[in-house]
Amino acid sequence: MCFSLPNVNKEGYLFIVISFIVTCIAFSISWGFGVTCLFPTLLCTYFFRDPVRVVPGNKDLVLSPADGVISKIEEVSYSLSTEDEEEKKFTLVSIFLSILDVHVNRIPISGTIKEMHYKKGKFVSAMSNKYSNENEKQVIVVEYGKEKEIIVEQIAGLIARRIVCNLRASQNVKAGERFGIIRFGSRVNIYVPTDVEIRVSEGQTVVGGETIIANLNKESAQEKLTFDVI
Repeated sequence: MCFSLPNVNKEGYLFIVISFIVTCIAFSISWGFGVTCLFPTLLCTYFFRDPVRVVPGNKDLVLSPADGVISKIEEVSYSLSTEDEEEKKFTLVSIFLSILDVHVNRIPISGTIKEMHYKKGKFVSAMSNKYSNENEKQVIVVEYGKEKEIIVEQIAGLIARRIVCNLRASQNVKAGERFGIIRFGSRVNIYVPTDVEIRVSEGQTVVGGETIIANLNKESAQEKLTFDVI
């Protein structure tokens, strides 16, 4: 029987090391105390796991940016700032991540990072579609064609107090690549053009970098897919 440790995201190293040291000290005091402290160490390692994903290579596919459950799909108007009077129509696909889900976020489509906006906010429960809009968030605009955009929002939650985004403006990105993480329970929203085919439904469990959210080109729906392991 072969046992292997899971891949762990670098954002979890400090938490795991601290938990491990505390556990060692606890075992030196008593066996029972050590076992009690071992549980959060294992939970922390599990939370920051970073599994490889088999990413579809079709450039017309929009992939899920996160693991979780689709809590809402609806057409919305969206503007990047309160000063921007022009609102564009998008289809919002909202993904809720429980504390047990993989929290590493991935690029939904190949393109260029056109804009990035950080917005301060509250830390209410991300389980609520209504109140999650008031939370702290990182907004990322991916340009995948001339004047064609997809927007991704990393949203903090009640327990999540740190959004990590490793992107920069004008950066070229590839679908399925890791770009950040939200610590301890959160939500990720993705906004796609209203005229594209949505391939998921509310209540569906999705896998970041693998599940197809939408198809930008209906004619390519039957094309043979290629895959990358990332």
